Amino acid sequence: MADVNMTLDMVQASQAGMKAIGAGLAVGLTGVGTGVAEMGIGAAAVGAIAENKDFFGLGLLFTVIPETIVIFGLVIALLLLF
Repeated sequence: MADVNMTLDMVQASQAGMKAIGAGLAVGLTGVGTGVAEMGIGAAAVGAIAENKDFFGLGLLFTVIPETIVIFGLVIALLLLF
């Protein structure tokens, strides 16, 4: 049978742990998603730049756009923690 006599300290520690897990998932999953997105974008950008040097700025822009998703994940993690 489960012990239902949890103290206030135990409840607060559990809540802090869940917040930390949520913050870690927010940053980690957005990082993985960004990596998957940049895998295809980066390969296409390098191929386009190899054929025509004028696509460098556009390729750089398309490569940087998915990285903003990680910043959103970091903001969510900070909101969860504080």
